[in-house]
Parts: sequence; C-alpha cells; structure tokens
Amino acid sequence: MEEKNVPRHPPELLELVASLPALPGVYRYFDAQDQVLYVGKAIHLKKRVSSYFQKDHGGTRIGHMVSKIVRMETTVVRSEAEALLLENNLIKTLKPKYNILFRDDKSYPYLKMTRSVPMKREEAPKSGTNPSPQYVPRVVYYRGAVDKRHDYFGPYPSVWAVREAIQLLQKVFRLRTCEDTVFNNRTRPCLLYQIKRCSGPCVGLISVPDYQRDVDSAGRLLRGETQEVMASIEARMMAHAEKLEFEQAAELRNQMGALSKVLHQQAVDTVGDQDVDILAVKVQGGKACVNLAMVRGGRHLGDRPYFPVHVDDAEPVEVLEAFLSQHYLDVPVPPALITSHAVDKALLQALIEQTGVKITAVHNPREQRRVWLEMAQQNADIQLARLLAEEGSQQARTRALVDALDLAPEDLEQFRVECFDISHHSGESTQASCVVFHHHKMQSAEYRRYNIDGITGGDDYAAMRQVLVRRYSKLAEAVRAGEGKLPDLVLIDGGKGQVSMAREVFESLGLDLSRIVGVEKGEGRKVGLEELVFADGREKVYLGRDSAALMLVAQIRDEAHRFAITGMRAARAKVRVGGSKLEEIPGVGPKKRAKLLQRFGGARGVGDASVADLCTVEGISEELAQTIYNALR
Repeated sequence: MEEKNVPRHPPELLELVASLPALPGVYRYFDAQDQVLYVGKAIHLKKRVSSYFQKDHGGTRIGHMVSKIVRMETTVVRSEAEALLLENNLIKTLKPKYNILFRDDKSYPYLKMTRSVPMKREEAPKSGTNPSPQYVPRVVYYRGAVDKRHDYFGPYPSVWAVREAIQLLQKVFRLRTCEDTVFNNRTRPCLLYQIKRCSGPCVGLISVPDYQRDVDSAGRLLRGETQEVMASIEARMMAHAEKLEFEQAAELRNQMGALSKVLHQQAVDTVGDQDVDILAVKVQGGKACVNLAMVRGGRHLGDRPYFPVHVDDAEPVEVLEAFLSQHYLDVPVPPALITSHAVDKALLQALIEQTGVKITAVHNPREQRRVWLEMAQQNADIQLARLLAEEGSQQARTRALVDALDLAPEDLEQFRVECFDISHHSGESTQASCVVFHHHKMQSAEYRRYNIDGITGGDDYAAMRQVLVRRYSKLAEAVRAGEGKLPDLVLIDGGKGQVSMAREVFESLGLDLSRIVGVEKGEGRKVGLEELVFADGREKVYLGRDSAALMLVAQIRDEAHRFAITGMRAARAKVRVGGSKLEEIPGVGPKKRAKLLQRFGGARGVGDASVADLCTVEGISEELAQTIYNALR
C-alpha cells in the first residue's frame, strides 16, 4: 500500500539516485518547468538523496516537493564545510521554492572608534593652540566595510543599541562624536561640553594624553573588562589624592560614579560570558520567527527578529538550522551559542571548519544563560504574534520597511517618514514637495510645498539642497537643544546624485546620515524594480517587486511626486493666466478662456492684445473685450 503512495518519477532520475557516490556534496531538484525546487547538502549523497524517494512523505511540504521532482543535479565536494558554503550560495542565488529562506541582510551596525596618529614631541600643541583632530579619537555609529586603521566594536543588533553604547561612553568618558571639520573650526566648547557629555578636546580643555587614557578605558569597557577599568580609575583617583590633587581626584570619583550608575542601569551580568548569541525559534500558522539576542563584552545588547519565508509546516529545528547555516557564513560568529533546540553536530562542525572559530552550542542552559534564553523565546513569541496580527495591513508594510532598513523607532505608531520631490516645467515654476507619513498613513495636513528660486533653471540638485536646508536647519538647532525630533526616515526621490546632495546638507547641519534613503528607478524605469540608495555608505538594496516595504516606499514616493506635480502646475497656470486674473473676469468661462489663450498663445498675449484684437475671438463681444482689456491692465 505504501508503495502506491510513493510518487512516480522518471526512470532516469531513479537510476541517477541509485548511482550517487557515498561522498559529501550538494543536490538540486527541478520540476517539469525546469524551475529549481530545493537545494540541499549531505555528508553522504547517496544515503541522503535516496531517503526522499524511498518513503511516502504525505501532504507535508517535503511531500509536495518530492511529487514535483523530475530532474536532479549534484555536485561532489571535499568536505561538509564546502557543501555548506556551496549550498547557501546556491540558495541565495536560486531562491528555491521549498528552502527556508532568510532575508539576505548582513548589514549590521558597529560602533567605530578612530585611532589617533602617534604624536611626536615637536607636534604637541603649544599653549593657547588647539590639537589636530587626528590626535583626538572620536566614537561614531558606523555601517559598512571595516577599515583596519580604526577599532570597531560589534556587531550590534540594532541602531538603537549602538547609540545607547555611544551615550554610555559620552556619560562616563566624555568622548567626542563630532566630525573633524566641526572639531577644526571650534573656538569655544559646544553644547555637549556644557551638559557634561564631552571633555572639550577641541579647545584644549583636556590634554591629549589624558583624553587618550579615557579612550583606552572606553575600549576596554567595550571589550568587557569592566572590573579592570573600575580598578584602573580607582588607582588613578587614589594617586591624585595622595598628591593632594583633589580636583583631579574628584573628577575621577565622578567618573567612577557615572560608570557604576550606567552599568547598574545596563544590567551587566558578570557571568563569565563575553560574546554569546542566543537563538530562540517560534513557528506558528505557516510563519516563523528566529529571535537573535546578542551579548558582547558581557553586556546584553538587545534582540533582532528574523522572519523567513517558505516555512509552511517546517519544524522549529529546521528553521533554526537554516538560520545557522545561512546567517553565520557572512557574519562573525561568537564562540558560544545558546539555542532553543538542539542543533545537528555535523552542522556545527561544518560551521567551525568554515569560520575557523571554535563554537560551542548549548540548548539546555542553566542560571543566567537560561534567563537569557527565556527572554529570547518570549521575544520570539511576541514578534511572531505581532507579525501574524499585522500581516496584510498597512502596519505590516510599516514594519516591513523598518525591518528592511534596520531602523529602530521608539514606537512603530510614531514612525515618521518625510519624502521630498522636485518638479518643474522646462526649468520654470520649480517647486519642491514634502509629504509626511506616520501612524501608518499619509498625513495630508502636514504636507508642505516650497517655491524654489535663486537657482539655475532645471538644476534639481540645487533645488534639493535648498528645500532640505529650509526644512531642517531650524529643526537641527531645536534637536541640539533637546526640543525637537527629526523624522525616522528621509526619503529622496532620486539616485546617487540627489542622495549625495542630501548627505552634504545633513553633514553641514550635523545630522544623522543613516536617516537618508534615495529611491532610484530600476532598469528601464519600470515600477517594482526600484533600488534604495543610502547616504551612509551602505550598498544599494533591491527589496523585491512583491516586498511590502517597497510597496510602502512607492506609496510615499508617488504621493510626493503627485503633490509636487500639482503644485508646479498650479504655479505655472498662475503665471500663464496673469495671476489667475483671466479666470476672475465676469463673462469669461472655461470655453472662452481656452479660446483666448489659444488665439493669443497664453496669458501674456491676451494681456498685450487690443480691444479690436480681442473682438476677433469667437464669442467675445466688444463690451466683453473692453472688460477684459481693462481687467488685465
């Protein structure tokens, strides 16, 4: 009976299965339309592939897949590590229908700490002069390729986690975050110095050696050497006290107090773990969530949820193993993993061979590790429940955009997008539009139009510069004073050129570049092929024609374009119709107005026409011609 339920396959396919070698490799299944169905790896190709064809898999995801197989390809490799690498490269490129796929997003944020150039004795700043920024390291949010000339800490699970770490370093060690150009042009300390978030190295309020000592302590703290940093500060404090240098000792005492307070607030757990990833899985309703929590330097940095596709009836352990094999090939793997389910030891060994990191995985932890896992599992449950509730709604689009761009709004309801577009007619009547999106819908009452002047006609870049400066210059001052809030995302309708212009404006105003995203038209300017361009150096991203995130981006972009076009047309009509005066003349309706404009080539021609000339237009009497003549003068 069971034999009858096994799907019938072409004899040549079964012969190929029977002839497979007992070696590690990768296999690909294809359907009748030659579309790839599934990509898999195996230590023992013959045993693994044969298992698909020797039993009935019923109505499961695998059963549906097996019933469609008509052709197979295999590639023999030297080890399971090579099979793992090849399998996931093929999954990324082929995107098979029956593989559990995670979004290919490995762009994690880092905390970057620049390294100072060694200072020679003769280069030391003289009394009354300020040091060069190359001798004064800064801390900054960073995303992109790593430069070995500087120090990078992370990766962090979110932008929020990086900013929290930077705030910690500002509170305790008062390290600078300003750009070198700003640093070079300071003549007095900025607001951050006034609120005790910077030690003022730009104007010489701290010596370069003392500042470097704080930088070194900050680096050790980020590496998890908390107790060593506290002991070092305490030793320096006691040394100053013994020399009766009470002012310096008080400064260090305050630094210790700030560090103790921050560490208490951060709930740092000194359990011996430095770098750990905690992975919890929840599967429900054909959807899944893998919640990744990160511990770096002994500090729990927060969580990041991942939602794979093609889950169907997959088991949680299948989803977890798919995540492990796809995620850690391009992202640094920590030496310790805590997982909600036991993972295949062979997969773990392949990861070790591929990454060169000795990895241990625990699925039944104790004490603090158990608390971490329970927290991650609870977050996975919450995130999946939220996804299921929001799917198909505008909220789902908003969340998709937040996830796709790795944003970290404090409240999804308050997530705010402002989008800009430029419109003109042959360089005339240039207008810029700004549309606003929040609370999951467009907010027409907050839309704004800007008349652009003082630029060369048709120069969209100059127009974009002008509108961004006008929009954000005052807001930037309010933000620095703690009285304003920038939008979470600034969309620019344009590619690299427009984004570069926006970057220049934001840099000049000291604003966060990661908020700027350009919407670049795809190949052939076809709808659904748009790519996102980032001002902070990230690679361009194509979200996919059916992406909910792209749908929302397109919705906002199209609304900005519509609003700009209608504004430009209204301004152009006002110019051409002599300030709408023609429309206001009694007795001149739409038909007569159209005939007048057509006869004299526009509003200016109508205004220059004599009464006799106006009378030559059909329907215009001598009396009405005189009325028009008087009204337009």
